[in-house]
This record gives sequence, C-alpha cells and structure tokens, in this order.
Amino acid sequence: MSATPTRAAIASVSVALLLGALKAYAAWSTGSIAMLASLADSLLDLVASLVTLAGVRIAAQPADHAHRFGHGKAEALAALFQIALISISATFIAVRAGERLIAGEVSADAEAGVIVSLIAIVATLALTAYQQRAIAASGSLAIRTDRLHYQSDLFLNAGVIAALVAEQYLRLRGADPLFGIAIALWLLYGAWHAASEALHQLMDREWPEEKRRAFVETAARQPGLENLHDLRTRTSGTQDFAQFHISMPGQMTVAAAHHIVEALERRLADAFPGTDVLIHVDPVGHVDEPGDALREADEIAALTEDPPGGAAPG
Repeated sequence: MSATPTRAAIASVSVALLLGALKAYAAWSTGSIAMLASLADSLLDLVASLVTLAGVRIAAQPADHAHRFGHGKAEALAALFQIALISISATFIAVRAGERLIAGEVSADAEAGVIVSLIAIVATLALTAYQQRAIAASGSLAIRTDRLHYQSDLFLNAGVIAALVAEQYLRLRGADPLFGIAIALWLLYGAWHAASEALHQLMDREWPEEKRRAFVETAARQPGLENLHDLRTRTSGTQDFAQFHISMPGQMTVAAAHHIVEALERRLADAFPGTDVLIHVDPVGHVDEPGDALREADEIAALTEDPPGGAAPG
C-alpha cells in the first residue's frame, strides 16, 4: 500500500489513540510526572494528528474557482496549529514537573510505566517509518511536522523509562520531574524549529538556492533561450510554483516564440514534475521596471559568471 499523506495522517491518529489509552492507565497506576507528561503529549498528538488529517485532505483538493492556486497552504496552517499545541504541552509539563520537584513527590509501580513506554517506542518507530515514506513520495509539510513531534516522542518515552528506573530502582530522588523538565525543553526546541518552515511557506519564501540553480540550469539547456529573468518560486503544501520572463527577438513570430516556450515547459516538466510553471515572453531589450535588480537580473548570465565546478552549463 502506497504511503500517501492522507494514509500517513490516518495512521498517526490511530497510533495516538492507542498510546493515549495505554499512557492514561500507566499515569494513573504509577503517579509518574514523566508519564503524565507523556500522556499529555499523546493527547495533544491526537488533536494535532486530527488537524493534520484535515490539513492534508484540504491541501489535496484540486484548484477551484475561489482558490486558483490550489489549497496547499492548508498544510502550513495545520503545521502551525500542531506547533502551538506542542508548545502548550511543553509548558504544562514544565510547570507540573516544577511543582513535583518542589513537593518532593515520588512515583510508584515503575513496571507498568516501563512496559507502556516500550510499547509506545515500538509503535512510534513503525509510524515514523511509514510517515517518512509518505514524505519521500509527496514532500508534505504537515506530515513532516507531524513526524517531527512523533520523533520527539521516542526521546520522551525513553526519558520516561530512565526517570522511573532512576527514581525507583536507583533511588535518585527528583529524577522523574527533572526528566519531565528536560522533555519539555526538547519539545519547545522542536516546536521552534518546525515553525520556521511553516512560516516560510505562508510567506512564499523562494526555493532553496540549489533548487533554483538546478531549475535555471535545466532551462538554460533549451535551444533558442538566451535570457531568463524575474524568476519567482514558491511552494504551497506539496505543490511547487515557478514563474519567469524570457527575452525573444522582436521580429520573431508569435508561433515561433510559442514553439520555444512549449519545448521549455516540457523540459522543465520532465525535470521538475508537478511544478506549475508560468512563462512570460518579452521582446529583446525590454525593461520591465527600471531600477529593479530583482526583476532584470539575468539568471542564465549569472550561471555562466559563477558556474558550479567551474564549467558553464551546456
């Protein structure tokens, strides 16, 4: 069965339900703050996974009359919602751990907590492996963010085991809440890291430089193309967009220019499948907006001035 973003999101919801039930029992039987933190995280994982499922389903809808560029940004919005939940979870864990540390409370019945945490680790490993397949196939931001906090769950569950063993078997008082605080800090770090990519998508950040360069190198191999400028790129969900201007001799017929543009579109479609490409033709010598270096910069000329490996594109 292929690992699509929707199937990966459904798997995430299923795992969150299973782990939430197991951890509720373990938190009740052990009284462990680290296990309580793990339960809180799993419950928020469930909500986040449901939001992810909604986000990827909306993002997968084709463009319509009201959304001509598609619905891809639903994934970035879902990712931001997940990040907010992770931050709330981490703050709750840190506060509860601090209270537990001050009160000097000790957890009980470590065995149940250890067993549940081991089950959680196995289930989470299986889920993150499946999510990685979906990410490799689609590049889904929402699934990538979902996978991030499930990866942090691996450390969280290992921390729960270490906390219970240290406090009950090694008699290290305060180990449980200290591990809880460490887990909270890890979750906050993960949330901060994940937020940047979601914001980049919402702000229509350009593709990474190496991807832009590969795009221009591919275009530069098209016979008849001498200039490519005003290149603008962005990503929305799993959909890439690129638009640019090319210069053609003013005396060239519309049919001839159209033939070159179609050949260029086919070349780019082969190298960057699924990318929505928009090409505008200018007559040679035309200046779109005087003084705007971003618009007038010739991308192909830039390649020949600073080619990778010291060789100009062929």
